[in-house]
Amino acid sequence: MDNLIAANVLQRPVRTLVSVAGVALGVVLVMLFTGLSRGMSNDLQRRASNLRAELLFTRPGSMELTSSTANLSVKYVARLEAIEGVQAVVPVIRSISAGQRGFGFGQIDGVEWERFAPMNDLHIVSGRAPAANDEVIIDATKSRDDGLTAGGALGLFGDKQYRVVGVFAPESGARVKMSLAAMQEALEAPEKCTYILIKCRAGVDPVDVARRIDAELPGNKIHLTRDVVLSIEKSVPYLGVFLRVLVGLAAVVSTLVIMLAMYTTIIERTREIGILKAMGASRAYIIGVIEQEAILMSLVGLIIGFLVAFALGSWIHYKYGLIFEYNWNWALTAAAIGLLGGAVGALYPAVRAANLDPVEALSYE
Repeated sequence: MDNLIAANVLQRPVRTLVSVAGVALGVVLVMLFTGLSRGMSNDLQRRASNLRAELLFTRPGSMELTSSTANLSVKYVARLEAIEGVQAVVPVIRSISAGQRGFGFGQIDGVEWERFAPMNDLHIVSGRAPAANDEVIIDATKSRDDGLTAGGALGLFGDKQYRVVGVFAPESGARVKMSLAAMQEALEAPEKCTYILIKCRAGVDPVDVARRIDAELPGNKIHLTRDVVLSIEKSVPYLGVFLRVLVGLAAVVSTLVIMLAMYTTIIERTREIGILKAMGASRAYIIGVIEQEAILMSLVGLIIGFLVAFALGSWIHYKYGLIFEYNWNWALTAAAIGLLGGAVGALYPAVRAANLDPVEALSYE
């Protein structure tokens, strides 16, 4: 039987390639989209978790995943410092725009480095902190990925060039930071910021401090920094639904491609099937041959799909800086889609072939 299956697969290379490509396409779709969503989510969580300030104070509507607004007055800094339990306060202005490589989105923070760095345990790896309004500092990850070091240049806000004067670690918040005054000038938002980070005194419950702030300054929003970025699936509406629809679409594509290919091959091999039945081949044998042929093509499609997905993920990361993280759960889901899609897609053609009348099959032209 193994020789018969291999011969059937190799005898019609175009049909085999189309079937393999259909299964591979489903695998690539699942792995790329789930890997991208997981990678971006985990990257945002890692950077958010490196914020050592316990509270984030802002105005309603100031911070979204893909946009931010500088609508908070820095005059709140002095009022927040006077509240019981507050140790340090740092205003931050954030700009979110299209990614510098033409894909995704990029973040830039304007901070007072002398106050921001000690609060969040950051240190300069090389160079120095930004001082002039045309200077920026980047984290070690961006320095490595983009090949930038202190002394290089970075284009921001369109065509405006900024000098990279330092590299910091660990990654925290936006990968590019400039002085608060420089960002206010670039966004034409004097005396404004997007949010204010609040460090609580040792031994003080941040929730109690948040209650005091809300009582003293009502109408604003106070977040625990650990809750700011929980998951990209929760931050982007209906992303989970989109991924599930994508998985279903991949399953349908794989099933229909295999079904069409196997149905076509049954028509082409009607006489061959008639000969097998005339020689005593049972219905189970005919179904088994066709199902195994479909599963073999699905297995090859799975392998090619995984290889293509990993290669494309690496290329996109190199080209656009987007992060992909694959996990075994989605890999197993993609494998199940490919194999089950192949088996289910071949079932109807297999049963049809098994039910052919030997006499009619032998006389088929």
